Amino acid sequence: MENHETAPFGFKQVSEGEKQGMVNEVFSAVASRYDQMNDLMSGGLHRLWKDDFITDLNPPRNDQPFRVLDVAGGTGDIAFRILEAGGSGINVTIADINPEMLKEGRKRAEAQTFKGEYDFAVTNAEKLAFPDKYFDAYSIAFGIRNVTHIDQALKEAYRVLKPGGRFMCLEFSHVDVPALEALYDAYSYTVVPAIGKVVTGDGHPYRYLVESIRTFPNQKNFATMITKAGFARAKYTSLTGGVVAIHSGWRI
Repeated sequence: MENHETAPFGFKQVSEGEKQGMVNEVFSAVASRYDQMNDLMSGGLHRLWKDDFITDLNPPRNDQPFRVLDVAGGTGDIAFRILEAGGSGINVTIADINPEMLKEGRKRAEAQTFKGEYDFAVTNAEKLAFPDKYFDAYSIAFGIRNVTHIDQALKEAYRVLKPGGRFMCLEFSHVDVPALEALYDAYSYTVVPAIGKVVTGDGHPYRYLVESIRTFPNQKNFATMITKAGFARAKYTSLTGGVVAIHSGWRI
């Protein structure tokens, strides 16, 4: 059970009213270099993880109308991949609580053309500004661990999906290979903040991001939370020894 009086901000507990503002500060500080840092921190592996994520989503490649809500998708990385993979009937709403992240997404969008359509929305994952049963799919990549109440975000995902709609989440998870775990910990706590400091001038946001991974539920526990939110056939696939996992479920 989550404590709705305090919430984890990395390894610290802060008041739930403070957490969102603190997370916003982190992402505002790194927005302009966010995608570059993903490449450096993962050695480019994030591109392969996202490719697997889009393959699993399998957006329609024809003119069939298909609405996707991409939450915490500010820079557009996942949304643009969906548009590239899908047909002319795809419509992706790129939603993020942080205007600076969406600003970067708009810049990237101006330099590209897609068969489908997209739009941007500033909104909170815990209180989405969309009607019930509106979207065919909900995606969130490397974002759900940053919300204050994960259970509430899952309920909102369920609410806005049509019956038969699919929930999909790509998130850092828990390494299940002992030899890799020790190496991964050493890399995360030392190299990642150091890279962040060189590229963005400040390593502190990246220390939070590393810590937030460690406090996120493991694969099995997060799948249980997805089921508790009402989704059917909740499942997960671990990638790179559990460094990340793709979770999914169906709105009934």
